[in-house]
Amino acid sequence: MDRKTRRQTDIAQGLHYIDPETGSVIPPVVTSTTFARDDQYQLIGGHRSYSRDHNPTYDLAEQMLCRLEGGHEALLFSSGMAAAAAVFQSLKPGDHVVYPKVMYWGLRGWLLEFAERWGLDIEPFDATDPDDLERKVVRGKTRLVWIETPCNPTWDVIDIEAAATLAHDAGAELAVDSTVATPVLTRPIDWGADIVMHSATKYLNGHGDVLAGALVVKEDSQLWRDVKTHRAETGAIPGSLDAWLLQRGMRTLFLRVTNASASAMAIAKHLEGHPALTSIAYPGLESHPGHGVAAKQMHGGFSGMLSLLIDGDERDALRFVSRCQVFIRATSLGGVESLVEHRYSIEGPDSPIPKNLVRLSVGAEHVDDLIADLEQALG
Repeated sequence: MDRKTRRQTDIAQGLHYIDPETGSVIPPVVTSTTFARDDQYQLIGGHRSYSRDHNPTYDLAEQMLCRLEGGHEALLFSSGMAAAAAVFQSLKPGDHVVYPKVMYWGLRGWLLEFAERWGLDIEPFDATDPDDLERKVVRGKTRLVWIETPCNPTWDVIDIEAAATLAHDAGAELAVDSTVATPVLTRPIDWGADIVMHSATKYLNGHGDVLAGALVVKEDSQLWRDVKTHRAETGAIPGSLDAWLLQRGMRTLFLRVTNASASAMAIAKHLEGHPALTSIAYPGLESHPGHGVAAKQMHGGFSGMLSLLIDGDERDALRFVSRCQVFIRATSLGGVESLVEHRYSIEGPDSPIPKNLVRLSVGAEHVDDLIADLEQALG
């Protein structure tokens, strides 16, 4: 069968998976940690001898990720942090790394601590300054440029194509945390990225029942080979059931992301100019400083994430959060339940995030109910 179908069709059908033995359209969960050899001492199924290297249940999820991102190869990890850490831990002491000042706080905190112990030369750049990245990337010195776009939770937008040009001209590689944009809205490899990272716990799984991470590479490289070795040697792999749940979740990725993005846009437009807010951080709004770049590299929506800047101080922001009745007060994003959180309370006193910022993750609820909840919480 000569299939020429779109990504949404391929992913919804799990790459048209049909089990060759049973005809099942749902793949089995292979829980075995080891794999037998035949009488010639050859592996029977073609997999390596131990699940720490690979497992058949990973295969479909990784193939789906490659289809989604247009990549050469994908790897699953036990968490998004494990996936990101594998890239940095595959660098050598003394390597120069450039990263955004505002990014996922867990990775930023770990990187600051790890770099000192590992001997990495790390340097932050300001994503709100279009020229700062160019000033920080040094030809012949910089080894890795790490970006996140949109940046969590201020939703600053970084031009992937421009960042890739800067990185490659300097002899560096570009890695993009695309957790929030998802491959539904942005494919960083199409814009020149070398590695794409996802906290698969979020939108890729989408149901709040899996902890996983993923990396997708544009083409083979020494850094990628080192990452693969790192995963195998450290055992930073998900369990078989988690890998199975992840590919199950990805089948509805287009439906969930498209719906969440449309609802987030409706919320942002409805609340823009609200007297209880100083501003709304959402790249879909034309008033957003990064809207032009976002419109270029994001297609089909601008994600289900936005932040509200409350007109007041930390106490006013917390009061707003406490008044929400439909939005659930919890930390995460990308699920079917809409969540609200006060980011500064989560990140702590070293956070660069404004104390009056409240982050929203828009889920699958009716958008009118979400708007009504925010309106009453704003008073």
